[in-house]
Amino acid sequence: MGTIVLVVDDEPNIIDVCTVYLQREGYQVIAAMNGEEAIRQWRQHNPQLIVLDLMMPGKNGWQVCEEIRNERDVPIIMLTALGDEMDRLMGLTMGADDYLTKPFSPRELVLRVKGILRRLQRTQTEAMVNTEAALPGHILRYPGLEINVLHRSVRVIDKDIELTVKEFELLHLFAAHPDQVFSRNQLLSKVWDIDYYGDTTTVTVHIRRLREKLEPNPSEPRYIKTVWGIGYKFEGRERS
Repeated sequence: MGTIVLVVDDEPNIIDVCTVYLQREGYQVIAAMNGEEAIRQWRQHNPQLIVLDLMMPGKNGWQVCEEIRNERDVPIIMLTALGDEMDRLMGLTMGADDYLTKPFSPRELVLRVKGILRRLQRTQTEAMVNTEAALPGHILRYPGLEINVLHRSVRVIDKDIELTVKEFELLHLFAAHPDQVFSRNQLLSKVWDIDYYGDTTTVTVHIRRLREKLEPNPSEPRYIKTVWGIGYKFEGRERS
């Protein structure tokens, strides 16, 4: 069975277009037209990625995302109405990996899907190569922070924390390159595989979520520092 993509939208024409373009790329597409059906299809088919509309009758996209995130960390691309910045921010805050605004190019959707799945496959492959826990670089340790690359787990002051796929990839990139400054566009390219120079809201929101989970005081971050006018860096002092 090939890669399964679940497309959730209450507009049949959007489902049809997404299905045609994704199937051309070899993906198996499962469709749902409301939140309740989306949850059923997700549980039944275990898709590798979900394309999720925010505004639907009954259970909306935010509720679907929250329910899924409470159980599993599957990549989610949210679809939002053009200009609804607050919707995009809320979707990203609740754990979406990326978003597209309507009307959107189905070709761009395919590129986003490919990028996320390619990055996920690359990360999984790297983890499979590093099968022995004793290999150098398997665990990154900083004061109060431990990142297990193989198991994709993170501990902060001896407490396990849950990160989404993109949150972990961001943290891993930062921690593997302490004190290196990354611009938002560089992070889009490296973590999302998107060579796009424009709206970097996705990066900003994920950095904020990371800080909320990692930092004792997110307003005065210890690990992920803002480099004003440029981007962000991971402070790697006292690395053990």
